[in-house]
Amino acid sequence: MSLTNKIKAYLGRTPDFIEEVILQDDGQGAYIKEWNITSEKAKPTDAQLDALSSQATKLENNAIAVSNRQKEYGSVAKQIEFITEKGLEEWKTNVQAIKTKYPKE
Repeated sequence: MSLTNKIKAYLGRTPDFIEEVILQDDGQGAYIKEWNITSEKAKPTDAQLDALSSQATKLENNAIAVSNRQKEYGSVAKQIEFITEKGLEEWKTNVQAIKTKYPKE
């Protein structure tokens, strides 16, 4: 699992990785170079982040599921065409089938 997802789990949100949390990797693994959100939460220790491994894995798995769903849904234009040709109920059935195929945790 990635450091970014551990940080997301720690904060409970996605930080701005340009301004708020700056990561660096010098070839031995990513680490937090700068933590600019001390008013919200203190910079986490490695132990605190490691304790969030299962939550980070869940975030990664859910992101993969969402990406797979989006590929199968197709563009908005393609979905509108589907609705126009087959109806809204058929579209809903199709969307549910895709969600079932790629479930979130």
